[in-house]
This record gives sequence, structure tokens and C-alpha cells, in this order.
Amino acid sequence: MTFTVDVTPQPWTGRDDGPGADLVRWHHVVAPAADGGGACAGPWHAAFVGFRSDAGVRRNQGRPGAADGPDALRRALAPMALRHPLHAVDAGDVEVRGDDLESGHRRLGEVVTALLDRGGRPVVVLGGSHEVAYGSYLGLAGSRAVREGARVGVLNLDAHFDLRDDARPSSGTPFLQMARDEEAHGRRLDYRVLGVSRPSNTRRLFDTADRLGVRYLLDTECGVLDRDRVDTFVGEFLADCDLVHLSIDLDVLPAAAAPGVSAPAAYGVPMEVVERVCAAVAASGRLAVCDVAELNPALDIDDRTARAGARLVHRILDVAPPAA
Repeated sequence: MTFTVDVTPQPWTGRDDGPGADLVRWHHVVAPAADGGGACAGPWHAAFVGFRSDAGVRRNQGRPGAADGPDALRRALAPMALRHPLHAVDAGDVEVRGDDLESGHRRLGEVVTALLDRGGRPVVVLGGSHEVAYGSYLGLAGSRAVREGARVGVLNLDAHFDLRDDARPSSGTPFLQMARDEEAHGRRLDYRVLGVSRPSNTRRLFDTADRLGVRYLLDTECGVLDRDRVDTFVGEFLADCDLVHLSIDLDVLPAAAAPGVSAPAAYGVPMEVVERVCAAVAASGRLAVCDVAELNPALDIDDRTARAGARLVHRILDVAPPAA
């Protein structure tokens, strides 16, 4: 299967301390995935694709700017040091032009499916506002593994449920869209959320979550002293699925760690806890797709949010075992 992107991949650059496997950084190991319309050879340890989109956050009455998130995440990740050399590819970016979000979702899904079916996993999707999650889902849902019956679990690290029942898809609707797609295929979406902020979600959203059987932990239940509770929540989730779609909305972090998002968190889940969850998912060997959403470089301070997002991606990929 081939794929097409709107923005072809560019070489990654960063600090270079000289030759040697003990001096390797991300920019040394990421190669462009052929050309924008070609195939990439696997297996590899990770594949990246960007989703340049502000359409969803505009529809959701948020602050635009996350379309520039993919490049900022690449720049923050590129100089990070690796323990061991890896093989990674960058497929470039899918770009939502104007308000054509639905086409962007479809095209992102095609790229993610192609990467999963050709090269292995995980595929890391660099957002973009949180509508990116539905495009990631379409890609995983269309993959060979899911067509052959693999059970998918969706874990969202987020202050919001993103289960809005709006007339048009937005950054607030992706997980309800997933639930409806799964229902149409005779399945129930296994959707869990860690970090939900009670003041940031209406009672209707909590009722929708209950109706769909969503399991969640509030941000007040995810502090550094709640490690056992969080570990149990993640462990039970992993036991119930074969493949994981991990969605990281950076507004799950406290505003001091992630100021560059549309809706900074007044409380948030500490970085220590979020990173621990990401590492557990990666170490399970079940991670298929991870998307990182809501980085808005125009609102960031000293690249804090970009660095936080890049550190989480680094932690995931430096832990995740290669796909078989």
C-alpha cells in the first residue's frame, strides 16, 4: 500500500557530538520515508507522521495555532540522546486546508494504515489539535491486524473526555466518533481516560461517558501519591486489549509544564505520572499508534510544551520493544 502526504518529509537536524553508537541522537536515526507518495521499508522502531490542523479547535471555539505543532515537536525531539541506535522513518505531514477536516481525517487514516501494514509499530502522529485522534483511529481500524480480529483499546491522557455530540466533528468530538464507528461495526469502543478535570467537563459529558461505559480517573486521583491506583488502572486496561491507541493531549499536564495549549490546566496530572503511564504502555509491547495533540507553539513559553511532548515521545520509543 502506498500513501500520499501534503508536506514531504525533511531531514531532521540537531547537535552532533561525532561518530559512534554512544553519541547517537534522534536526528541521526530518522530518515525520510521514501518520497511523499512512496512506500517505506520496514521493519522499523518508529514511524512519524504530522497532522497540521487547526480546523477542529476552531470549530470547538478554542485557540488556533496547533497546526504548527508537528514541526515544533520534531525540533524538540531531534537533539534528544538515545541509549541505542534505532531505525525510524518520517512520512511527512497531512495538512488540513481551510475547514476540510473530514478529508484530512480520511487522508491521515490512509497514511497510518499504510505505515502499520508495511513497517510495524508504533506509528507516532504529531498533532495538530485533538481531532488528530480520530484520524489516528481510522488508520488503526483499517489496519491488517484489526481486520484480522485484534482487540483495540484507546487510552486518552487528557483533561477532557472529548465526547461532545456536535453537528460537525471538532477537537471535542473524536472519541464519540470512534464509539459510533465501533457500534456500526457491532463492537464496543474500549475507551479509558486518565486525568479528567471535573470543572472542564459538563455533566452531560460525564453522563455520555457513563452511558458508553468509559472508565476514567480524575486529575485529583492521579497525583504522585496515587501511583498504585494509576498502575492498577493502566494494568487492567492493558490486560483487556491486544493493540493500544494512546492519545496524549498535552493539556493533561499542569500549565507550568505545558502552557502552550489551547486550554492550559489549572490542576493537571504531574509529568512524573504521565511519563510513568506512557512507559508502561510502551513496555507492554501492545502500542500500535500514539498521537500527541494540542501543542500550540505560538502560546508556548521557552518551548516548555514542545519539550514536554518530545520527552514523552522519547520515553515511549526508548522503551517500546520492536514490533515482531
